[in-house]
Amino acid sequence: MNGFLNISSSPHIRGKESTRSIMYDVVIALLPAALFGVYRFGLYAGVILLISIATALLTEYAWQKLTKQKVTISDGSALVTGLLLGMNLPPSVPLWIPVLGSAFAILFVKQFFGGIGQNFMNPALGARCFLLISFTGIMGNFAVDGVTGATPLAAAAAGEKTNVAASFLGLIGGCIGEVCALALIIGGVYLIIRKVITWHIPVCYLVSFVIFEAIFGGHGLDPAFLGVQLFSGGLMLGAFFMATDYVSSPITTNGKILFGILLGVLTGVLRTFGATAEGVSYAIIIGNLLVPLIEKITMPTAFGYEAGALEGKKGVSLKAYRPAATLLVITLISGLALGGVYQLTRGPIEKAELEAQAEAFASVCPEAESFEVAENMDELIAAVTSEDGTVADGKFGNIRYDGVFRGMDASGNMAGYVVNVTSKDGFGGEVSISTGISADGQITGMEFLTINETAGLGMNATQPDFMNQYVGKTVESFELTKEAASADNQIQAISGATITSTAVTNAMNAALYLIGSGAE
Repeated sequence: MNGFLNISSSPHIRGKESTRSIMYDVVIALLPAALFGVYRFGLYAGVILLISIATALLTEYAWQKLTKQKVTISDGSALVTGLLLGMNLPPSVPLWIPVLGSAFAILFVKQFFGGIGQNFMNPALGARCFLLISFTGIMGNFAVDGVTGATPLAAAAAGEKTNVAASFLGLIGGCIGEVCALALIIGGVYLIIRKVITWHIPVCYLVSFVIFEAIFGGHGLDPAFLGVQLFSGGLMLGAFFMATDYVSSPITTNGKILFGILLGVLTGVLRTFGATAEGVSYAIIIGNLLVPLIEKITMPTAFGYEAGALEGKKGVSLKAYRPAATLLVITLISGLALGGVYQLTRGPIEKAELEAQAEAFASVCPEAESFEVAENMDELIAAVTSEDGTVADGKFGNIRYDGVFRGMDASGNMAGYVVNVTSKDGFGGEVSISTGISADGQITGMEFLTINETAGLGMNATQPDFMNQYVGKTVESFELTKEAASADNQIQAISGATITSTAVTNAMNAALYLIGSGAE
């Protein structure tokens, strides 16, 4: 008998799966969406993916070598992190973005917490949120063929008409790997068939989200609205590939169901009542933080212990589910409270912004005593804006007209125009400018309504030395130069802040273009 028996600790039965096999299954499942993203957005998108993957692998290798740990890049976890992050990036980001993001994901979210199996949130998701917060303008620039338009979620939030089929097939703007819901569903089904993941989290996530939007989204059971909400904004990518991360999601079946429902509710709250049309990334991270509590609530009773709260009764008492119900209620109330605060403060904030605009109007059009909305404002803006939302074939970048006003002097005669323009291409987000233009086309003044650029660099755009380059000029358009300006239409860029300088110049040119196109 001694030659046939071996005494050892549990587990005695082991599966054939390994970290390596699981990770490479995930890579295979992601390939359809990744390849479609490259097809849709071009080879530059493929370069972003490759750089993101390479940085993740090199960062993990370098850290493990430096700290004298076993090098584990062959297990595929860093490969998955790099690929997922790359797929979560817009197709036009500068190449240093995937480098910074992948390094952050591997070091700060994974390795600093002990490596694979120790991270408390999905590394790629943590890095994406870091990039969203740090570089809002860059991460919000969704360009297709050099032309930037609103994403379906942003369009739906603005009440515009949306195309469900385009969202499902990926014929829209968005991040590289999130646009084609069909490809992501195919990948998700592959993972379920391969038993890498179970259906509980993604299905509960998607179903609870749709139910929430049908109740609170403001459009009822409108198929177009619900379809765009379901197939856009990275929901499929998050549901199948990030919410199901082994390390940061529950392991119990009931925990997975509760986790999925929680994510659906959180995503709905953030999208419906928050200030952004997104919500998937932040919902999953909040859910990751609650996983220990979810597992504590849903962990099965150990063999030999009382399963029910009442003696002599089999099964689980309803009391055992009270903490889970309490967690859902707290989450819902907290989310609604956050949304409520936003809704309550939006009015006073908008009022303050309007008062600030009135002061800006007087500053940029000093000859005017009063201001009124231009009667033909909507027609004028529509005449220079194409169906995809761009102006003059996108030569001004990502521009939005916020209003056209006529300045009237004390005698009731027109003193000039005020055009509010926003460029979404600023380094730190949107740059909104109020521009005064006289009847003969001269720039009479400019003021910033919104700017959040880097202190000491992009914020120098608010200094008189830079702003005065535009004022007093009568030109068709301005041209940015890194050298000293040698002509009236030339603007010397701010040293070290070319992105900000370009955004400001594009906004000014868009204002001139609008007035030159037929304002009366």
